[in-house]
Amino acid sequence: MRIISFIVFSLSLFSSNLSFSQDSNLRAYLDNKQFYAPETGNYIEIYFQFVGHSLKYKPVEGGLQAELAISIQISNGDSIVINDVYRLQSSLMKDSIIDDFYDLKRYVLAPGRYNMNLELQDLNATKASVKASQPIVIEDLSKTISISDIEIIEYASPGDETSIFYKSGYKIIPRLSTFYPAQLSSIPVYFEFYNMNLLEDSVCGLKQAIINTDTGKELPEFTLYTKHVTPAVVPIIRNIDITKLATGNYAINFTLLSRSMVELTTQTYLFQRSNDIEVEWDLATLVLDPIFQESITDDSVAFYLESFIPISKAVEVKNIISTLKSKDLAAQRKHIQAFWLITSPKNTTEAWLKYKEQVQLVEELYSNNFQEGFETDRGRVYLQYGAPTNIVQKETSSNEYPYEIWQYNKIGSFSNKRFIFYNPDLVNNGYRLLHSDMIGELKNPGWPQILVKRNTTNGNIDDPNADVQRHYGTNGNDLFRQY
Repeated sequence: MRIISFIVFSLSLFSSNLSFSQDSNLRAYLDNKQFYAPETGNYIEIYFQFVGHSLKYKPVEGGLQAELAISIQISNGDSIVINDVYRLQSSLMKDSIIDDFYDLKRYVLAPGRYNMNLELQDLNATKASVKASQPIVIEDLSKTISISDIEIIEYASPGDETSIFYKSGYKIIPRLSTFYPAQLSSIPVYFEFYNMNLLEDSVCGLKQAIINTDTGKELPEFTLYTKHVTPAVVPIIRNIDITKLATGNYAINFTLLSRSMVELTTQTYLFQRSNDIEVEWDLATLVLDPIFQESITDDSVAFYLESFIPISKAVEVKNIISTLKSKDLAAQRKHIQAFWLITSPKNTTEAWLKYKEQVQLVEELYSNNFQEGFETDRGRVYLQYGAPTNIVQKETSSNEYPYEIWQYNKIGSFSNKRFIFYNPDLVNNGYRLLHSDMIGELKNPGWPQILVKRNTTNGNIDDPNADVQRHYGTNGNDLFRQY
């Protein structure tokens, strides 16, 4: 089983304002997938998605056009096996409507471990080139029953071999993001499986399953079995309906099966889904567990139910608030138990008691005169993501407000994420989230200026930190960026 992720490389922060008279900040997405063709062998496809408005355009006949220089070097140890340098022009852009554009390169590679180095240069700008590096593992798909990597489709149409994106009768433009918001109701996929003719049978099975990677449970309503003949190469293109897939982290597994249902090989694609689906809470028929309920005194039921808000989805928060407003103690107790039956069905009581300890800890550390611990920004982040790997605390400074920097080595599939909290009121332990580089959290490009606001004038719309001065003891920016 192979799991391949994509990387993003850019020269500087994304800018939503495109100016044809100024240098742009090149931003692109990269992904790669491995396939096999009997006539050529194992090969890799490298996909680029260039963020249209991150490039500089020049007028040409018929519109505006960007141009890049691209260098791809693939090495095996000290030996360079691929050294490809070429120029790429964007499609013509008209009336300042700037779209993303794509490129694809295919290289035949023998099985082994490689390192890929890339360099991108916007030829219409004066900025420095963008560089990125990524390891590649090529497996031998030629001799055993195997499945290619799973390519996700942005859009597909009937095509022919004149297009670089042609594959199995279609022009397939890849989708490089692994995030699926509620507006997207399906995941179109393309993959191939190989060498099924090695089976002493004329048919095989393919199982499609979606796994919740947070719980490890397979979702049976999304499981699908199909039957296929067994030539050397079988291309598969299908659309997976995720309309009713709730918010969470998931894996799509494709597993080849023999006629006797023996699993032969599996390929996996990881993705994230944001889709708040109304949860039906059947509290009327829920039987209270005495052992579970003994851990909650009557005067703390509402407190603990409300403490679930930091770890709940939006639709679950609505249910919690509704139950709290009812003032029905029995319903609140049932809601607490139902929440953990759904959240952690295998070890419901243990999971609840562990979370209860965390709520008590943030209450002790972060509560103030106006907020419970779980209502504060630090308490919410702690309960939602767990304890940080590192904390930098600075309570006194001649120029900066008191602040804390929290750094996490891992949050789910994300690495090295940071949060900075500050206390502009200087009292009441009232630290607020100022900025974070975690997806879905507060993004505040001007946070260095705000942190030293007592001694700094405002910057401008292009650079809110333009007037931030270096003073003795002013090191929040350095500490935040050191991880």
